[in-house]
Amino acid sequence: MVKGSAIIVGAGDALGGAIARRFARGGLIAIPSRRKIKPLGELVAQIESEGGEVEGIPCDARDEEAVAAMFDRAENEIGPVEVFVFNTGAQHRSSILDMTTRIYRQVWESATLAGFVTGREAARRMVERGRGTIIFTGATASIRGGANFASFASAKHALRALAQSMARELGPKGIHVGHIIVDGMIDSEAIRTKFPEETEALPEGGMLDPDHIAEAYWTMHAQPKDAWTFEMDIRPSVERW
Repeated sequence: MVKGSAIIVGAGDALGGAIARRFARGGLIAIPSRRKIKPLGELVAQIESEGGEVEGIPCDARDEEAVAAMFDRAENEIGPVEVFVFNTGAQHRSSILDMTTRIYRQVWESATLAGFVTGREAARRMVERGRGTIIFTGATASIRGGANFASFASAKHALRALAQSMARELGPKGIHVGHIIVDGMIDSEAIRTKFPEETEALPEGGMLDPDHIAEAYWTMHAQPKDAWTFEMDIRPSVERW
């Protein structure tokens, strides 16, 4: 039997990398993808050191041709894509009074347009087999537009709507589409550097462990067809909501 693969777009140093590692431990060939080649190579080496099968593919998720080529390479050279996870960040904080059209468009392209392009390519290949899992990473901004987060909230709201539409269309065709809302700060060097005051003020256990979040992605993928979940929300016990 040919082993399947799991493509993770936005396989960064925190959650994306943890998701790639989890699916590799689950027996799939992990295909982490991001634009920066050096950290991608480091993640590939880590997964290999843990005994997992992995093939990193650098890709700009906004580029239709590059995305199609990545999926074709996975299907033809690595293994049929059983799972696709869209996990790009694009978080941006700015007053609406200062926000430029360029920034607003960049956030939308990274968080929404890229989700459409990659989700569509995954769906096209999965529908032919009548099976597969597509999971989009959401955030607090997916359901609530906060002050100074207009661009990010707009993009994440749109991504959630895309996921809902895909789930309703593709579910009857055997494709499980899900949306996971990560409501809280993920424990990573990038977050601690970007939000030093906020992270220092959090109580113990106030940040989400990437490996613990990744378990939810595996759980969603492993659900039987008669008990699928569309949306999960995950937060630390001390997080207000």
